[in-house]
Amino acid sequence: MTTGEQLLDEYEVVVVGGGAAGLSAALVLGRSRRSVLVLDSGQPRNAPAAGVHGLLTRDGISPEEYVAIGREEVRSYGGHVVDAKAQVVRGDVDHGFVVVLGDGREVRARRVLVTTGLMDELPDIPGVSEQWGRGVLHCPYCHGWEVRDQAIGVLAVTEQAAHQALLFRQWSADVILFVNDSVRPTDEESAQLAARGVRVVEGRVAAVESSDGRLTGVRMADGTVCEREVIVVMPRFIARADFLVDLGLTLTDHPKGAGRYIEADETGLTNVPGVYVAGNVANLMAQVGGAAADGAVAASAINMELVTEDARAAVAAAG
Repeated sequence: MTTGEQLLDEYEVVVVGGGAAGLSAALVLGRSRRSVLVLDSGQPRNAPAAGVHGLLTRDGISPEEYVAIGREEVRSYGGHVVDAKAQVVRGDVDHGFVVVLGDGREVRARRVLVTTGLMDELPDIPGVSEQWGRGVLHCPYCHGWEVRDQAIGVLAVTEQAAHQALLFRQWSADVILFVNDSVRPTDEESAQLAARGVRVVEGRVAAVESSDGRLTGVRMADGTVCEREVIVVMPRFIARADFLVDLGLTLTDHPKGAGRYIEADETGLTNVPGVYVAGNVANLMAQVGGAAADGAVAASAINMELVTEDARAAVAAAG
């Protein structure tokens, strides 16, 4: 379903995704006097988080308030923002693209910018998903200050586990790396962990335990419970892009094994002319500020492309 402004039949740019990247792009496009529509399916990745951190002038703002402010700014320049899901995007000879919404309605666009973000694939350990975004975290720059000096446990699920443990050691002197019968630290990493006072616990992790909504510890397969206040895991990041299959856009494996994303050039242009990407759908590691910057870059590139196209059309019409 859609709510908010009445949809037009056609826009110069349709932005699929209403987070930091999408709203930032729409703001730039609106200020460029482009007709722009933002479709927001209402599934923000950072919804479980209490606040957005490390974002200059907005540190600690709730995800909901951040989006609300962004929407208001986009609308102040004539942009449309609606609550709707893009079901399919397909090419159109006459208009560039057709975006089919979840309720069956269609809008046409000269350009499409995809800013749908990603999904976090969490390890299949009981208790992890229930605490995700609260007691279970992955990014020290997003949450490190908030968990400073607490008892932190790092669950090894990827080769980055030792790196994560050393990172979180910057915020707390009480860090345990749970090897979890997974990837073991190298000799060099083991020496670094020991020198920094990071303990390494062998054995398989059976569950992450909580009480009254607060994380309390890690239960090992042998029944031992290690008290912890915070658990760190590395999810696998998967870009949300199923609706682009009709365009021939598919996901690419990240070179460092972080997940799957959509490849694009430095402006966000994909291998499908006229289709751009920005934010986590293309940059798996981008935080909110970085995603917003990516959206602004893509918007500028799109506007320049349309300026060039319009100029050529004007010359052709004059001739």
